[in-house]
Amino acid sequence: MRNGIKSMTMDDIARNLGLSKKTLYKSFKDKADLVYKVLENYLEEDKKALNSICLLKYNAIDEMYAITKHVGEQIKDIHPSIHFDLEKYYPQAWQIFINYKLNFIFSCVKANLEKGIEEQLYRENLNAAIIAKIHISRIEAIFDSNIFPVSEFRFTDVHNQVMRYHIRGIASEKGLKYMIKKYKNTNLDLI
Repeated sequence: MRNGIKSMTMDDIARNLGLSKKTLYKSFKDKADLVYKVLENYLEEDKKALNSICLLKYNAIDEMYAITKHVGEQIKDIHPSIHFDLEKYYPQAWQIFINYKLNFIFSCVKANLEKGIEEQLYRENLNAAIIAKIHISRIEAIFDSNIFPVSEFRFTDVHNQVMRYHIRGIASEKGLKYMIKKYKNTNLDLI
């Protein structure tokens, strides 16, 4: 996904996979079908990865840091035009991506917020549902080239800044002290 979706042809994909185009078309009826199935598989794998992080029984801040690290690894090689290409040219694939964000990602962020409030690591006066939706919209803005042109901003830098903004906005005094103590000398620059 380093060059966007629209620019890649079925010939390019077959060549990169070391397959003939005929073999590729045995598995996928067209490029839209391939994009849909690849995205569907990717989202399922991402869901497993995020669920496995949540099963580690971290506190809310450590969980947020682990998820941030995972997402940072995922997005570093994604071309910014992917969102635009999906939305404009592959509406069925775009819809499963939207559903993934509005359902699974929303529930993960909301659960993390509720956990952090309960652990007193996040401010007690937060409305978890509202903050989760705000956070998802901020993450979506990272992919908007009108807001963050690729010529001016590195994707990973913007993601880290959004996450710093988020965690500092939700952390309680206890949470901030914990974060500074634990993450001060790490390469995850969110403090």
